[in-house]
Amino acid sequence: MMSGCRNIPLFAGYPRLRQSLSRVVLAELPTPVSRLKGLEKHLRIQRCDVKSDGFTARPFGGNKIRKLEFLLGEALSQKNRSVLTFGAAGSNHALATALCARKTGLRAVCLLADQPNARYVRRNLLAHLDAGSDLHGYAKSSALKRGALVQSLLEAMRTGRPPMIIPPGGSTPLGACGFVNAGLELKLQIDEGLLPKPDRIYVALGTMGTAAGLLLGLQAVGLDPELIGVRVVPEIMANARAFQRLYSRTRTLLRQKDPSFPFAEHGMKRLTIRNEFFGTKYACFTDAGMEAVRLAFSLDGVHLDGTYTGKAMAALISDARNGELKDKNVLFWNTLNARSLDGITEHRNYRQLPGFFHRYFEEDVQPLDRPAEAADSR
Repeated sequence: MMSGCRNIPLFAGYPRLRQSLSRVVLAELPTPVSRLKGLEKHLRIQRCDVKSDGFTARPFGGNKIRKLEFLLGEALSQKNRSVLTFGAAGSNHALATALCARKTGLRAVCLLADQPNARYVRRNLLAHLDAGSDLHGYAKSSALKRGALVQSLLEAMRTGRPPMIIPPGGSTPLGACGFVNAGLELKLQIDEGLLPKPDRIYVALGTMGTAAGLLLGLQAVGLDPELIGVRVVPEIMANARAFQRLYSRTRTLLRQKDPSFPFAEHGMKRLTIRNEFFGTKYACFTDAGMEAVRLAFSLDGVHLDGTYTGKAMAALISDARNGELKDKNVLFWNTLNARSLDGITEHRNYRQLPGFFHRYFEEDVQPLDRPAEAADSR
């Protein structure tokens, strides 16, 4: 399948969806799969592969690009002139939205909340300067909610149309369609012999659009792995009830657009939510997560982070050490951007950012993200 292809597996399998779902081509698909031989040997796993969604786009990849193809496609079809989205200060989703919006001629307004400091927060904030984002920072959720209303009204006055609202992580039924397609994409790679059919798939569980869409896509093509969703956000945001709701709404959307799309009845049966690797709060690094970051990099050159993917890999490592994976084919879905942002951040001055964000450059990062503790400074 060619990079930037228009005939994605979801549309090839269900042609009516091509006519009824708007999509703008942003991603370089399919993303690669490769074998993690170092982790296999070290942890005594029968087979361990990684699906590297970090290469979905340039200059910034990661799992959010798959969702944004559908979300921004809808914004363009509705003739919106801007989008308004949310995240934490270092949000990968907010940055991906801003960079992709610029590619499509849309203006991006990003409302960002406070979070523990880390080097990636600084990098992402500087990249927003290149993206031309309209950034607004909030110390409290109540202020952010008020800010959303104010900025929506201002944007409507500025552009003549209200902005399209994209919730945190882009995790709506429409956004999740990007990962329904990812499930079909994985099936094709299995059929090509690039990897065996996985018994387990490990993925970070945040706003849940990735996991909900992926599980729905896998089930549509007859794959039935156990999906291990490793919670990396507060439980009020990621839980079984909320997952089932998003899964069901995504399935309903697809079947409304194309009734031939399969009706999978038991979405939750193959999902296991793991809570024990979250830590104390969102974006607060953990010892287990940072051990996973170092181990994946030292054994296989795989880049992970302390907020999302390191915690997901920590669950895989724990299960392997408990002997659960010695006779299983395992797939780790790496959602982290793999592209270097140095070219667009190295000459940027943080003082060009709104004052709310200056503290991330003037205060130290959290202890587990300091160079002596971290394997990789990207």
